[in-house]
Amino acid sequence: MTTLPIHDAIPDLLAALQGAGRAVLQAPPGAGKTTVVPLEILRAGLTTGRIVMLEPRRLAARAAAERMAETLGEQVGQTVGYRIRGETRRGRDTRIEVVTEGILTRMLQSDPGLAGVGAVIFDEFHERSLNADLGLALCLEVAGALRDDLILLAMSATLDAQPVADLMEAPIVTSQGRSFPVDIRWRDTPVPKTARLEQATADLVAQAVSETTGGVLVFLPGEGEIRRTEALLKDRLPSDCALCPLYGAMPFAAQRAAIAPMAVGRKIVLATAIAETSLTIEDIRIVVDAGRARRARFDPGSGMARLVTERVTRAEATQRAGRAGRVAEGTCYRLWTKGEEGALAPFPPAEIEAADLSGLALELALWGAAPDDLPFLTQPNPGAYAEAQALLRMLGALDAGDRITDHGRALAALPLHPRLAHMLAVAGPRAAPMAALLAERDPLPRGAPVDLSLRLEAVTHPRRYAERHPHPANRAVVDRIRAESKRLEQAVPRAHADPHSAAEMAALAYPDRIGQRRSGDAPRFVLSGGKGAVLDDGDPLGQARLIVVTDTDGNPREARIRQAIAITESELRGLFTDRIGWVDTCAWSRRDRRVVARRQERLGAIVLDDRIWKDAPNDAIARAMLDGVRDLGLGLTDAARRFTARVQLARDGGLDLPDMGETALMDSLEDWLLPHLHGIRSAEDWKRFDPLEALRARLSWDRMQALDRAAPAHFTTPLGRRIAIDYSGEAPEIQLRLQEMFGQTTHPTVAGQPLRVTLLSPAGRPVQTTMDLPGFWAGSYADVRKDMRARYPKHPWPEDPAQADPTLRAKPRG
Repeated sequence: MTTLPIHDAIPDLLAALQGAGRAVLQAPPGAGKTTVVPLEILRAGLTTGRIVMLEPRRLAARAAAERMAETLGEQVGQTVGYRIRGETRRGRDTRIEVVTEGILTRMLQSDPGLAGVGAVIFDEFHERSLNADLGLALCLEVAGALRDDLILLAMSATLDAQPVADLMEAPIVTSQGRSFPVDIRWRDTPVPKTARLEQATADLVAQAVSETTGGVLVFLPGEGEIRRTEALLKDRLPSDCALCPLYGAMPFAAQRAAIAPMAVGRKIVLATAIAETSLTIEDIRIVVDAGRARRARFDPGSGMARLVTERVTRAEATQRAGRAGRVAEGTCYRLWTKGEEGALAPFPPAEIEAADLSGLALELALWGAAPDDLPFLTQPNPGAYAEAQALLRMLGALDAGDRITDHGRALAALPLHPRLAHMLAVAGPRAAPMAALLAERDPLPRGAPVDLSLRLEAVTHPRRYAERHPHPANRAVVDRIRAESKRLEQAVPRAHADPHSAAEMAALAYPDRIGQRRSGDAPRFVLSGGKGAVLDDGDPLGQARLIVVTDTDGNPREARIRQAIAITESELRGLFTDRIGWVDTCAWSRRDRRVVARRQERLGAIVLDDRIWKDAPNDAIARAMLDGVRDLGLGLTDAARRFTARVQLARDGGLDLPDMGETALMDSLEDWLLPHLHGIRSAEDWKRFDPLEALRARLSWDRMQALDRAAPAHFTTPLGRRIAIDYSGEAPEIQLRLQEMFGQTTHPTVAGQPLRVTLLSPAGRPVQTTMDLPGFWAGSYADVRKDMRARYPKHPWPEDPAQADPTLRAKPRG
């Protein structure tokens, strides 16, 4: 048997597992951990139960099982077997079972005690997939409550092992591995922003082939990029070079051919991240890294997880470069500059931080636990988790208390996103093509109409579609959808209910995405979940009154629709009878500048019928008018403005009075204004309304008396007339005729400070503003008198105003 670097760490690993029952194994790529560790645990007899090893990818699971079976001189399905989606190879004597991550969750949910299982190994745990995090959390709980004999091992190539070890309360065992030097070659200048990734990658591959010898492994983000790069390279490489695509959706035979050694010539493997870990491609000497990775992200556009393309992280770049140094010195060409490398993130995020959490929420509800109840290495975001629960309640998978329902149990048993599982469970096997279509990438090219029925026709009647439509469907994608559809048909019982149309199926999966066309020329829609969406001008679906939107670009303000299907009102009423109801609404219309009272039949935010609400209660109208006030602004009358200024001045002086600043008044409209709004329902009504009495009502009798003492509303003139004091300026102010202040020998004060007195001419025009009336009498009055006598000779202008009698009358006729 070939000795691999991992063998040096096996004694320490077995001792740790024998002593603690748990361990974290750090071993670099190529050390041999995936195919050696399970066999060594089996040979050591640490457990009499089966050894279950989790692999994040199906190809890696198959390859690992085949390699271990080959080491034992057996066929897969004997001592070593595997279980992946849609395929099982195991027998009665199987002791090591390699499974993809979702399989473990199903095993735990059906048998929490994991009867017959003695050890669970989490391979490539550094990838931090959502299923791996969930599987480890559930296994730790099972081990603590039911199975203290259960062996748990987390294995990783690039991982900060201490947090995992702390979570598992396990020792860390490290294998040094073995690798050869890799020469890293960066670009001299960044790739131009206008350049296509595939063209830049093809140029770099051609350069690498011309400068080196040996097999080449090219990392690209996905199948589309691989196929386009392959087409660009076909006529640029020497005749002895064989191009071998490698991605997860390929037939297994083609995948095996890509990783098998070539007897003659050079192999150029164009691979996704599937080749980063677990798989060994023996004749690789050169790596070309396009610097992109595809990750699962929750996509608000589709309402599900979507694979998005992002910059590679430094950890992933290091892992990829290491593939060139497995068996000899190698070279890694990077499609970025050395300076750009500093901007790369150190590690990829854990999937639980960014992915759609509805599947996790469903699994935890089935388990009967909240996230805080389980030992997650990273807890899910509470807001995102609450959104996931809300979706499950809408689908009927959870009850009002977020407990799983019988329908939720049925959804959890289906290998689909809960939206699509709900559609399949309700509509039956006829919905399998739609479920497979919505779970896959779009089979039609960019620029095709958004109509989902075209895509369904391309899947179910490909020949008819090709004859009738100009946009060619991607044959490989269509083939995958058809294969997945056949598998899903077997997952649900035959439905006895009336068959559902394609639009009804889509509405079952997306009850929050039913769109109603807004009035106007542009094809804009309001969705039943409350958001807005828009179609490209000219799209044939733009004139539909009602649609179901199955994919958008995710714009939170107004999403652009990428896939949708028309639906009739009768179809909606048949599906959602229990969700359609009459709603009475009183709302302020900014367009009409008045309160509009309507009775509306609604499905969520869309309106199926709309009528005038003739007998809307006054209280509802008044509450809607509050929004009108917020829209129009307070617009206080002069009297109300003077009152609020008095209150603010007295508050500043220490009186216990409510805040009547404009911000405070707007924030508390419901408290002080609402009871006084009866009969006010339009902008014109509000313009005529004087809020003074509503403001005065905020003060009790005692507080009003205190206000009048501290900041009186009026000044009494020498003639006994009451003049309103304006408190809104820098100082309290009054305005009155100059002659009315004759005989006033002291300056009037209020609230402990002098009044600003504006003296007016007989015509009511300002003559003088003063805060020292005696000083004015003794000073500049003489100049004012000279001017005023000439202008207003019929009015008295005594030489000594301090000794004259106040008057508002002209001189008597002589």
